[in-house]
Amino acid sequence: MSETAFSVRAARTSDVPFIQALVEPLVQRRILLGKDSVVFYEAIQEFRIAEDEAGNVIGCGALHVIWQDLAEVRTLAVVDEWLHRGVGHALMEQLEADARDLGLSRLFCLTFEVPFFTRHGFEPMTEEPIDPAVYLELVRSPDEGVAEFLDLARVKPNTLGNTRMIKRI
Repeated sequence: MSETAFSVRAARTSDVPFIQALVEPLVQRRILLGKDSVVFYEAIQEFRIAEDEAGNVIGCGALHVIWQDLAEVRTLAVVDEWLHRGVGHALMEQLEADARDLGLSRLFCLTFEVPFFTRHGFEPMTEEPIDPAVYLELVRSPDEGVAEFLDLARVKPNTLGNTRMIKRI
């Protein structure tokens, strides 16, 4: 196989330390929000891992279901040495396939990486129409991703400069 070979698989609990190490520099640069270890373990089934031929974690991404037809793409990250080699694209394709398997029709993200997500069919969100009854359910969620989707005032200080994006699948 070539030196650029990698694969994407479901995450395992043993991947959590690698996911944390991968995202920590992005947390320090305020690109991603920091999360406690327990949050990663609780959500491990949402994650996909990219690994090189030697089994080293080189990227990750998660699909977090928000509602019946909607999920957030979150914690999408690739190690610097593997940037621009198709890892992010492969992770995004897998997350979208997972979304289709779950019967979802919309994907949401909050990102500084607008060109990447635009290349994958996302568009900047304006006002996403939400049924009032659904809104009342969503607003009760303690999840920050739901608050970001709803553009609630309580998350605005943490999301300045990010772009809310949506994709229909």
